[in-house]
Amino acid sequence: MTGATPVAAVDLGATSGRVMLGYVGPTELRLQPIARFPNGPVHRDTGLHWDIDQLRSGVFGGLAVAASAEPGIRSIGVDAWAVDYALMAGGSMLGTPHHYRDDRNDAGVAAVHAQVTPAELYAANGLQHLSFNTLFQLEVDRAAGALDAADTFLLIPDLFAFWLTGRAIGERTNASTTGLLRVGAGDAAQWDDALIAKLGLPRHLFPELVSAGSTIGTLTPAMAAELGFAPDTAVTAVGSHDTASAVVAIPATGTDYAYISCGTWGLVGVELESPVLTEASRAANFTNEGGVDGRVRFLHNVMGLWLLSESLRVWGEAGLAADLPTLLDAASAVQTPVAIFDANDPTFLAPGDMPARIAEWCRGHGQPAPRSQAELVRSILESLADAFARAVETASVLSGTAVSVIHIVGGGSQNALLCQLTADRSGLPVLAGPVEATALGNVLVQARAQGLISGSLESLRSLVAATHPVVRYSPRTVGRRSASPRPSASRSGA
Repeated sequence: MTGATPVAAVDLGATSGRVMLGYVGPTELRLQPIARFPNGPVHRDTGLHWDIDQLRSGVFGGLAVAASAEPGIRSIGVDAWAVDYALMAGGSMLGTPHHYRDDRNDAGVAAVHAQVTPAELYAANGLQHLSFNTLFQLEVDRAAGALDAADTFLLIPDLFAFWLTGRAIGERTNASTTGLLRVGAGDAAQWDDALIAKLGLPRHLFPELVSAGSTIGTLTPAMAAELGFAPDTAVTAVGSHDTASAVVAIPATGTDYAYISCGTWGLVGVELESPVLTEASRAANFTNEGGVDGRVRFLHNVMGLWLLSESLRVWGEAGLAADLPTLLDAASAVQTPVAIFDANDPTFLAPGDMPARIAEWCRGHGQPAPRSQAELVRSILESLADAFARAVETASVLSGTAVSVIHIVGGGSQNALLCQLTADRSGLPVLAGPVEATALGNVLVQARAQGLISGSLESLRSLVAATHPVVRYSPRTVGRRSASPRPSASRSGA
């Protein structure tokens, strides 16, 4: 054990959550896992929701274990997925948050576009069109009268910050995904009052905005006592959109890189100082989301490993082989060409029989459907790699940014076949890791806010690069077809 001061990171993903201790110093950056717990959708009479009570139990239970293991925790930071929210009244939730994969959102899209054209929306918020963006969900709730009794709405990480401190805020990186934040103002961005009024949304619902690195408050006395923390423990706003935190921890030593934060979703893009709001960018469905220190995450959402995890779930429920390492080995050994499908097709968004949907897509587009589990896994990974490569190329062209290397972070960085295929299809080297980039970015922002380290995002990334070796995948051919099926990787420190 070193003398580094600990902070606690709460990192909530679409399939699991975790609590980690982070130890950060000028030459030290490490994580200690404390708790991990499942997360996922639950079906109720009112649609698809998050099991927020189970999630709260996992978070608070994990924080209590962290406090017991390390009494000197200086700060807590929470990051989570984007767009979903809780409606609040008098400090209590009105129902439970809807899941973004709920099919209620299409009506909201039509209603919003009847008042504001897609081009007008893009000029205002710079966001990729996704049917589940917050403004469409809020429109559904407005039409149903669900907003009438609410006094605020809180995105998921802001909800946990409220439970910890009693202060209702909106952190800007996640607020930028709502479609209701003015694009291009960085850490000075504010809610778009004109757009909110035009859509007939109650302005009082929108909380005060803060930027990553701000102190939201200290734990309430009741929460400090319940969790076993010191009463003066700070709750720090991090890049509360999990991708914003992940991008902080890209172990880049230069500026000519693209990133893929790969988990349930694959977020593919580059970091910029200002947004790209051209018609070409809108047509390519690229988004301009807020990053830490006022940066812009110019990226495209790709369906990600959801395609694979949902297939594994379906196979497991049917009593078929669903061991991922075994299936990946079998997929690596596939020698014949497999179908390349559109990983961004909305038909793959909702939970369901993913193998059947992929087979149907292939037949409908004149391609042979996968004939085995191994072929389907290979088809998924080839299709994701193709989507990733295309998104990197498009991000480079639209932004005028040179890209000579791709960093893959998150759970997908452990998938050697996916990393190799991405290198092959892009013709660029891929540097894979760290796996826990989101938690690392979370603790880095906390540590800087608490004065444990200092410097720019580039200096934070240098610390990641110095402490977390990556695995390098070199392209075997330049182009969109791989030459051989098996990955070949080397370990590197940069």
